[in-house]
Amino acid sequence: MDVSEILQGLNERQREAVTHPARALRVIAGAGSGKTRVLVQRMQWLMAVEGVSPYGLLALTFTNKAAREMRQRLEVALQRPLGQLWMGTFHGICHRILRRHAPLMQWPEQFIIMDSDDQLRLVKRMMRARQWDEAVMKPKNMVWQINAYKEEGLRAEAVPPTPHPGELAVREFYHDYEKLCRQQGTMDFAELLLLTVELFTHHPDVLQHYQQRFHSVLVDEFQDTNALQYRLVQQLCAGGAQLFVVGDDDQSIYGWRGARVENILQLERDFPALATIRLEQNYRSTQTILDAANAVIAQNQNRLGKTLWSDGARGAAVRIYPAINEMDEARYICEQIQRWHADGGRYSESAILYRSNAQSRVFEEMLLQHRLPYRVYGGLRFFERAEIKDALAYLRLARYRDDDGAVERIINTPPRGIGQKTLTDLRQLAQQAGVPLWHVLTDDAQIARHFSARARNALRDFVILIEQIAAKLAAEPSLKKALEIVVHDTGLYAALETEGSEQAEARRENLDELINAGSYIDLSTDPAS
Repeated sequence: MDVSEILQGLNERQREAVTHPARALRVIAGAGSGKTRVLVQRMQWLMAVEGVSPYGLLALTFTNKAAREMRQRLEVALQRPLGQLWMGTFHGICHRILRRHAPLMQWPEQFIIMDSDDQLRLVKRMMRARQWDEAVMKPKNMVWQINAYKEEGLRAEAVPPTPHPGELAVREFYHDYEKLCRQQGTMDFAELLLLTVELFTHHPDVLQHYQQRFHSVLVDEFQDTNALQYRLVQQLCAGGAQLFVVGDDDQSIYGWRGARVENILQLERDFPALATIRLEQNYRSTQTILDAANAVIAQNQNRLGKTLWSDGARGAAVRIYPAINEMDEARYICEQIQRWHADGGRYSESAILYRSNAQSRVFEEMLLQHRLPYRVYGGLRFFERAEIKDALAYLRLARYRDDDGAVERIINTPPRGIGQKTLTDLRQLAQQAGVPLWHVLTDDAQIARHFSARARNALRDFVILIEQIAAKLAAEPSLKKALEIVVHDTGLYAALETEGSEQAEARRENLDELINAGSYIDLSTDPAS
């Protein structure tokens, strides 16, 4: 048959990947090298040339969006629907398998899937019921640990014994969590993977069914697979299926959630006949940018190695500006954008990339000063972030006690035992008397009449905290010092430290940057402060 239509527009290496006869093929696809196109046209080749039925293909991706995009491209190319083709995320495919076979593993057929929020709520309920000491582990950290055990293929009884009481308690909690999930018929995302691997291990007839069905297994973003996902691929391919994986060890960034970049290296050991093709031609960047990127990534150790190149324009040289500080850096960038715009460039064609969200504050301030329109992608503007609003609300309330908005925002932030009912009662008393909330809070007689002893103590502690902060701020001319007092004395910083999550770390960085911003204003001399 004429295969030119399938191979049209592919470069030499892409054509080699699409048509390669190897039972196991590893495609090292650099950024911008057309890997999605190669995956789609590989499936098209298998169906149109090698005669593989859509029923015999399994394509595993890491996002539903990627799966939808590939399916759409494939159906357009073949001009027919592909309902029999199994294409989806690892979790989605495992879910599909377990809907058919869960009873074999003593799970109900109509099990319920918990999303991340559901899982966290369940863990919190269990911890409260067991009077768990959060000094040992926070709920979010417990969820992370349970998922980490599962992603390593470990049930509670298989977790290595330890004399450490904290680790022993976590192991026992994990055991109780597994038991409760089974009783309720609820599965977390990691359970979908682990139970499928166990299903294939304990029921070889089920595994054989899928091995006989899938003649070719294709995996996208292989560098992001974890131990369980790698094991699942091994099981499915042990019956002789072709394996076609696409990945890039230089783009592995998900180690924090269990991804093992060594999986892409381990293929050589587990599939001795493995062939490797490198897609190194880049279609996105100039050669100058690629040379710079190649030089940086070459410093990494234990990599398969590749050199990205482009047959397009060489491009302008990469410029480095050695700024004196962050303000000088932001000023220089804004001036460059102004120059670009004056020469006919569009603002929408300019972008500022930064390492962490906390760094946006200086750029936003300088963009406003230069009257440059901007939009923050992937997050909120600096002063719209919750932790920044919380800190500034404390600062406002310490200066102006009649600020009801500040009171409502921070009265239970961080948590201090003042619930929604207490706040509602406070509002009603203030509205009846026609006074700000602070007037009610400092009216001991009213508080004593309308609130329980527990609520009274919590409200009194809040008032004392604000008064103490206000006294310190009254004697402090430095806004930076004032912000330090607010952030630390209120417990905002300590609460994020205790939480210990990656998101909490980012929020702490934002608070640090807020304090840093205060160094540019002196409360004793700046009339606008």
